[in-house]
Amino acid sequence: MVDVDALAQRAAGYGFAYLITITPHGRVHTSVVHPAVGGGAVTVAASDRVRTNVRAHPELSLVWPPPDATGYSLIVDGVGDERDGVLTLTPSRAILHRPATEPSAPGAADGCVQDCIEL
Repeated sequence: MVDVDALAQRAAGYGFAYLITITPHGRVHTSVVHPAVGGGAVTVAASDRVRTNVRAHPELSLVWPPPDATGYSLIVDGVGDERDGVLTLTPSRAILHRPATEPSAPGAADGCVQDCIEL
């Protein structure tokens, strides 16, 4: 379970995000969005295409790119529910992610070459 209030604190340091949905035909669709994170929820204004996609495949991801080249991306996976043009995401996983700068970075021991922090 993801603590949405803790996620809100992390997301405050980021700007826009990429919303990744799956079309009814199984293709990936990416949109630029400005999520609101707070009050126990993650919400996004949903376009017609996003609403169609979420009805077909409610699983989705949000990816906030890092504020600078050495920073972490914020990645949130979850399930979306659309009502009245607003998409509400129930997060199932949230991580801070960046390429590892050296083999001793967190996660390297299990063969992962990424620097990830679970939220």
